[in-house]
Amino acid sequence: MGSRDPLSRRPPARSPDSGPESASRGLRDPAIFVPLLLVLLTALLTLFNPIVIDEQVETLLVDVRFRLRNLVLPPPPPSNTVIVAIDEQSLSAHGRWPWARALQASLMEQVLDCDPRVLAVDIFYPESESPEQDRALARVLGDHRERVVAALGFDVEKNTRFSGEIPDPLYDMAIARIEQVSALHPVDAQRVLLPPEPIASSGQFGHVYSLPDRDGKLRWDALYLRLGDEYFPSLALQTARIALGLPQDGVRVVGGAGVRLGDTLIPTDGFGRLHINYRGREGVFPYVSAAEVLAGSVPCSAFRDRVVFIGTTAIATYDLKTTPFSANTPGVEKNATVTANLMEGDPILQAPLLTNLAVVLVFGLLLVRLGRVSSARNTLLIYLLATVLFALANVLLFSFFRVRLQLAYPLFMAAAQSMFVISYRYLSEERRAREIRRIFSSYVTERVVNELIRHPELTRLGGERREVTVLFSDIRDFTVFSEANEPEEVVALLNEFLGAMTEVIFRWEGTLDKFVGDEIMAFWGAPIMQEDHAETAVRCALHMVKRLGELQDDWKARGKKPLDIGIGLNTGEVIVGNIGAEGKKMEYTVIGDAVNLGARTEALTRRYDTRILITEFTYEKVRKHVHSSRIGHCFVQGLEIVRVKGKERPVKMFQIASLEHGTQSVIREDPPAPGTPPRADP
Repeated sequence: MGSRDPLSRRPPARSPDSGPESASRGLRDPAIFVPLLLVLLTALLTLFNPIVIDEQVETLLVDVRFRLRNLVLPPPPPSNTVIVAIDEQSLSAHGRWPWARALQASLMEQVLDCDPRVLAVDIFYPESESPEQDRALARVLGDHRERVVAALGFDVEKNTRFSGEIPDPLYDMAIARIEQVSALHPVDAQRVLLPPEPIASSGQFGHVYSLPDRDGKLRWDALYLRLGDEYFPSLALQTARIALGLPQDGVRVVGGAGVRLGDTLIPTDGFGRLHINYRGREGVFPYVSAAEVLAGSVPCSAFRDRVVFIGTTAIATYDLKTTPFSANTPGVEKNATVTANLMEGDPILQAPLLTNLAVVLVFGLLLVRLGRVSSARNTLLIYLLATVLFALANVLLFSFFRVRLQLAYPLFMAAAQSMFVISYRYLSEERRAREIRRIFSSYVTERVVNELIRHPELTRLGGERREVTVLFSDIRDFTVFSEANEPEEVVALLNEFLGAMTEVIFRWEGTLDKFVGDEIMAFWGAPIMQEDHAETAVRCALHMVKRLGELQDDWKARGKKPLDIGIGLNTGEVIVGNIGAEGKKMEYTVIGDAVNLGARTEALTRRYDTRILITEFTYEKVRKHVHSSRIGHCFVQGLEIVRVKGKERPVKMFQIASLEHGTQSVIREDPPAPGTPPRADP
């Protein structure tokens, strides 16, 4: 056998099972029913969608998605649309705005001579300038009526409808085919600002009414307005129809669905508004200065077979709009964007209410489930990860499929859930940590207490069956010592002894159960699982004897009578947990037949004149370590099989002791021959 010091190796670090503890106690658990209430509240908000949230919170998140989309997947600008801009250069060359209508007519003719697919004039003509000027403009509009459309002004006032006679020139421009009228909730115009004759009868027109959201940004465009009982298309819708080669009746309004352009259905909201899919900041469309067109310096290839818009962009003309990308977007570019959305069939698609509601419920219930499975710190990470993944999926859906799924309500729900659950979990964990510290700080080391706080599932305060190794230690002839000495001296010496033994037990990560007078009870294997609990307990017992020797030398040097002890160990299944009177006195302890046998084993140390006795059950656990010298240089002697009080089955006992360093280990598992006196500890 080898000869190693059995105390030289510190107990190995433990890795207790620390599976996640569910925080659930059913629906009565606040960590469950409060998040569920938040899911229900968010579902109700989604269902009713208050305008203050939709237009002041959700819209800001739409803007963020637009910008992120342009980083991830910037859309290409339409190549078939050109804007002829009446810009600062044009005003410098031809005077301040508004220009004479003859000059505007000349600009239109210059473009029309290049054979564009359609010319959209984003300019109002609500009043007469002069008969000559009006006729010049009317002539151009009339000569090219099939491919020119001009802007028309409508006044809209909330809860006010037009009740007069619709002017005759407007009837030809009304949308003739209206389906599912009961599902329509159009924007009602109060009056129309019709151009003077002969302009009104010469051309085609489309309204340019648009109502910004509460933050002043234009995100929607009404594809039609209702005037009286007739529906009139927007400038963008008229332009797209002509560009696609569709007749007047090629446009149909479908209540509750959208606008059908030929065979293509363009989805709208309940008010007939299209969600504008902006390409970016102003300038994404090709711009040509009106001054250059009038000067004849722009080749016809710039306009041929293209959609051409004429509009003002100079700051002095005050036709600038605020969009998700910019506060200086010319109104003509907004109309060009809507036309491009109609022609290419790529407006932003708003997810249906039921889809938004389903997403809120599924995401909310997923968060409730995730919030039950971890600690406060990990719960925060889980919520953050889930929220980031949800937001990322929302952005990708918007970027690649143009689908606007509500984001504000799910983010609100995630934030509210995480704040409550984490706060509740943190307070619960703090309370539980204080309780664990209160219960176990007297039993185990600080490191074990901290481990239990990190893994409270290991405490199982309700009690459980577990295999442990128990240790009982008792001072021999303590009654005689107490009678022979003053009480103060007895208590001082006892405290010194118990303090030293407690340090040894804690060094070997034992659980100190109790002191009963001069008796010490400790155990290994609970509350933290210890696979080598028997080996560690044996090492602790050997260390206790060694520490006792140091105390005895000190006591002798101080002229005091040294104390001696007996130690008994047993391994077996016990019930471990908090035992006592609820609310009065509770102790974390072990009970069972194996505990009783450990106490009886300690009592037998006097019979065999040895300091440490272990039962066959403990020896079986450490036998291989003894033979492999894992425990070190020691003396082991098998003793007789004895019938312990309270046990029907006889139990074999083993004496164990440390040997001097360098001494060959002695292991005798068989009991000594009959009549041989037991050998005292070396």
